[in-house]
Amino acid sequence: MVFGPGLRVQPRLHLHNGAMESAEARSRRRFAKFATFLLGFTMLVIVWGAFVRASLSGDGCGAHWPLCNGVVVPLGAETETLIEYFHRLTSGLCLPLAIALYVWSRRISEPRSALRKAAGLSVVFMVTEALVGAWLVLKELVAENDSIFRAIWMAVHLANTFLLLGAIGMTVYLARGGPVPRLRGQGSLFPALLLALVAMLVLGVSGAVTALGDTLFPSRSLIEGLKQDVSPTAHFLIRLRLFHPLIATSVGLYLVLVLGVAASLRRSPLLLRLNRWVLGLFAAQMVHGFLNVLTLAPIPMQLMHLFLADVLWLSLLWAVAAALGEGVPQVETQGAHEGPPAAVEPVGARAMVQAYVALTKPRVISLLLFTALTAMFAAAGGWPGMGLFLAVALGGYMAAGAANAINMVLERDLDAKMTRTSRRPTVTQAISSRNALAFGFALATGSFALLWAAANLLSAVMALSGLVFYVMVYTLLLKRRTWQNIVIGGAAGAFPPLVGWTAVTGQLHPLALTLFAIIFMWTPVHFWALSLLIKDDYARAGVPMLPVVHGERVTLLQIALYAVLTALVSVMPLLQGHVGWMYLWASVLLNGALLLRSVGLLQRSDRPRIVSFYKFSMAYLGLLFLVLAVDRSWLI
Repeated sequence: MVFGPGLRVQPRLHLHNGAMESAEARSRRRFAKFATFLLGFTMLVIVWGAFVRASLSGDGCGAHWPLCNGVVVPLGAETETLIEYFHRLTSGLCLPLAIALYVWSRRISEPRSALRKAAGLSVVFMVTEALVGAWLVLKELVAENDSIFRAIWMAVHLANTFLLLGAIGMTVYLARGGPVPRLRGQGSLFPALLLALVAMLVLGVSGAVTALGDTLFPSRSLIEGLKQDVSPTAHFLIRLRLFHPLIATSVGLYLVLVLGVAASLRRSPLLLRLNRWVLGLFAAQMVHGFLNVLTLAPIPMQLMHLFLADVLWLSLLWAVAAALGEGVPQVETQGAHEGPPAAVEPVGARAMVQAYVALTKPRVISLLLFTALTAMFAAAGGWPGMGLFLAVALGGYMAAGAANAINMVLERDLDAKMTRTSRRPTVTQAISSRNALAFGFALATGSFALLWAAANLLSAVMALSGLVFYVMVYTLLLKRRTWQNIVIGGAAGAFPPLVGWTAVTGQLHPLALTLFAIIFMWTPVHFWALSLLIKDDYARAGVPMLPVVHGERVTLLQIALYAVLTALVSVMPLLQGHVGWMYLWASVLLNGALLLRSVGLLQRSDRPRIVSFYKFSMAYLGLLFLVLAVDRSWLI
């Protein structure tokens, strides 16, 4: 019989050993049930603690601890006192239960097993949870206290709560047979997954502070609440409420990225199931958060939001553990999707630097980075400032470079089959897949931090959105499955103008969304011209690009169709009244040339004409955005 990791298994020396194993198995099942009970009971205690905060009953026992108003049992007490006293009673029951869990774990596990460590940490964090709660009471950081010290200690309290749930949750996971996480030899995926846990912890902290603001400064209407949020004279707890939705969006995007990459590189059915739970719960939490705002955060909605956050945290922790589990295949050691092995080429320092630069595909992203920078001029109506300009240039390059580096890891098998990409560093192994993945995640993290610090959080979120869309939607979901891959996945390249615009203004503008739409429609025109030139490469690699699936004639018709759509969308800035005569004449000339060239390809599509059209499509987008930036600067 197979037992969970870290559990004692007696050798089969006698026939009656089967009975011994059955007894141990029954003990393990009872232990798992007890651990699950403790986890559920602790979550209920945590939710009741949130009710204590939301009902302003935190001072129900006064500034006394462990006594309640100086007595052991507050007979005939007021409602607030009973609410707080019940929380103390139920919290007090958790500690002996956690101790019992640890003692039991010592009986069924080896001395240094992961199970015993997790159970031991449950006791540690249970004690620190009680101490933090006592500190809040003794320092009167409860009820209507709105000081920054309370916000800080609320954050500490929430962080400890998550760690406590994590310890008990890991005990449940291991007791039920989950593979033991192995931290060594995991390459860059381990820090990437660890960052996901830290990000979720930060999101929980921001949620706790937001809930405190909702409790202490309730709004009578949605409009009033929004006005409070943006008022420069509002209390800091009110102004902090604006950050929570953006932080939640950022964390959600990162979870999609890291869990998607982990599922591609770690072939684990358990991980796939847990990933669905994590992403499903996160989507439900986002919807619930939106409803929370609309309903002005009533207490039942706040409690449900916290409960979902706890379940989401546990699901993420289990997904991370499954990704790092012993015996889980590590695909990136051979290349994504078990690509063909390649000989390692020794390179010098200079060549190594060039290889890392090649991972970012600088030629590919230069045009899209240009659209981000020109969008800054359009948003500012002129020069946006040297510091901000350089930050967006570097941060935007890092975000796009991160997407390309991760893409090379995931598509190493395809790149090895295509002449155009067969010399990429991940194929030649000038850079190992593990190092390339580490480089990609480092660039992604650095880009987000830089854009948030130098510009604003919204700009950082836009850059991360483009990165995630490219890796998850285009690379992993669409490219190998449908010829519509570039139509939908091309949206990833449309995010740079949003990055530049929001970096200047801190908000999305109708014109910024129009710039997004222009690139979205232009991408098939540009990319399908390229795909016609390298269709044999795509056919050899088995990638269902349009020329491979439906032939050259259909591709030319689609290019002409999307050229028309691009021209129509490019007129939108004029209809919106955001540009003047300069853009009018430039768009007429550029779109006329684009349409004539696309129709010309239908009549004659030899290689020189396709190459010429491909190059013109790049010039078209660059000139259109340049003229728009100059026009806006002149107009404003």
